[in-house]
Amino acid sequence: MSGHLPADNHSELPSPASSSPPERTSNTSSESSRDIQESKGAGGEESARPTTGLFSRPLTRRKIAIIGSVAALASILIALAIALPIVFTKRHHRRENTYHREANRPVYAVYDFPDPGLIEHNGTWYAYGTNPKKNDDKSIHLSVATSTNFVNWTLHEGYDAMPGLGDWERKINHWAPDPIQRDDGKFVIYYAGESKTFGTHHCVGAAVSNGTDPLGPYTPLEKYIACPKKYGGAIDPSPFKDADSKMYVVYKADGNSVGSGGYCGNTNKPRRSVPLLLQELESDGTTKVGTPVKILDIDSSDGPLVEAPNIVLKNGVYYLFFSSHCYTSPGYNVKYAHSKSLKGTYKRAGRPLLQTGDFNLTSPGGATVSPDGTKIVFHANCGHMRCMYAGAINIHTKNKTATMGSLSYKGSGKSSSSGSS
Repeated sequence: MSGHLPADNHSELPSPASSSPPERTSNTSSESSRDIQESKGAGGEESARPTTGLFSRPLTRRKIAIIGSVAALASILIALAIALPIVFTKRHHRRENTYHREANRPVYAVYDFPDPGLIEHNGTWYAYGTNPKKNDDKSIHLSVATSTNFVNWTLHEGYDAMPGLGDWERKINHWAPDPIQRDDGKFVIYYAGESKTFGTHHCVGAAVSNGTDPLGPYTPLEKYIACPKKYGGAIDPSPFKDADSKMYVVYKADGNSVGSGGYCGNTNKPRRSVPLLLQELESDGTTKVGTPVKILDIDSSDGPLVEAPNIVLKNGVYYLFFSSHCYTSPGYNVKYAHSKSLKGTYKRAGRPLLQTGDFNLTSPGGATVSPDGTKIVFHANCGHMRCMYAGAINIHTKNKTATMGSLSYKGSGKSSSSGSS
């Protein structure tokens, strides 16, 4: 809106008083004479005219009320100016302090166990990891570790949860498995397998448990679930069941694998899109419904990619956890965003949930959060390997933020908390 007022809205200035005052009666002249005398000072000069503003006397009730209101408003503004920076600073410090409390430190769980998926069944936690040996056709395909308290984990060494393969995949490089239980009691596990017909690119596959034991074994489908060729395939699938019991799988379209080069294949211009895609599924967890929907893509803070998506529903709000930057760099992290709708738009949080330096970790990422939003598994560097860590998180529903929390568990009949690594 223009700052200029229209001409017909300008206030008119008062006309100057006439130089010839009207005639007065003798009484009026006498009173006027007294007024003039009283308005002159000792030197005979005319004193200044009384003020006609807000603070002029006499102070009427209306003036006193206005002055009081202005003073009260000024006091409130001064108080806010002092208090708000303190409140925001305290909130910021509280969030940052969670990363310096020993009780909130994630526990070291399993050696050489990247990209862990997670599920709980009958009081036992199951984690599934990327195969331990790269480019080794004799390596097991899906590793499994279990825990009854989320602190002490046992690797089922040598056990392969998916000993067979689908017709579409090679024997090597199975990544980021993540399971969900169907209504019939069986489990479906999603993973990234290397395609036989698409170079070294990966596609998202699925396998169904033979029975109702989350340990499996699992039998893979003969065809992959997703493999968008224009994005270089797909990796890092994660299942999600919504409040209405509809099933989905969210995954990374691997755009940086067909990028223009540079850091992790996608920092040279033009940068390729690296979207996170959401695919609806039938209740069997393997039959697709419609086409996938993009719910997030890289921005300038992500480096070459986003990956490892995982969705949690908490108090009517969807939280999308994901990693950015290359897993080989210290920039790798666990970020999150929130939305009122499963399909977005997702608003990113200002601080990652985990980043290098938090609890002396390096390159934490590839996380999975439990469906109730209270526990998390992820990997971080441990020497030349990536090891699994387990921890607790707090999702603050009022301001839609998430921070690391204290991992409580039951041991020796007493409630305890662990902060050791």
